[in-house]
Amino acid sequence: MEEKFDALLLKNQLCFPIYAAANKVIRRYQPLLKELDLTYTQYIVMMVMWEKKQVNEKVLVDCLYLQANTLAPLLKKLQQKGYVEIAKDEKDKRNLVIKLTQKGSDLKEKAVDVPKTLAQENWLTLDEAIMFRKILYKILNDGKETESDCCNLTK
Repeated sequence: MEEKFDALLLKNQLCFPIYAAANKVIRRYQPLLKELDLTYTQYIVMMVMWEKKQVNEKVLVDCLYLQANTLAPLLKKLQQKGYVEIAKDEKDKRNLVIKLTQKGSDLKEKAVDVPKTLAQENWLTLDEAIMFRKILYKILNDGKETESDCCNLTK
């Protein structure tokens, strides 16, 4: 291949190993989350809900780096399962407020071992995992180094 096309070689891409690694990790989550009757994206929504208890839909969109049209069906499904309640914001009817239900809160106990199980995969050392997480958040935050809570409600 000509040198001018080296940038098009798959092995020279940053995006490909990120994409492939993300798929590998998510596939590893699937059997664990199946026991909880959650998809991976439902699981990350629930992690925010377990932490915050009640949030505005826009906070979830920002926190999870999702589009509103992706989040809406996830929330509807979680509501159907009884894990969250969705209501219009009393102050601004254009906004939705998502609230964790008792059933959703109870699910947290069943999910507590999921991160521990994945940590046992030993893909990275603890130091590598910390550095990799920092690098990924730097990419997500357009080059800004941040160690702040991704779901900081003061955004």
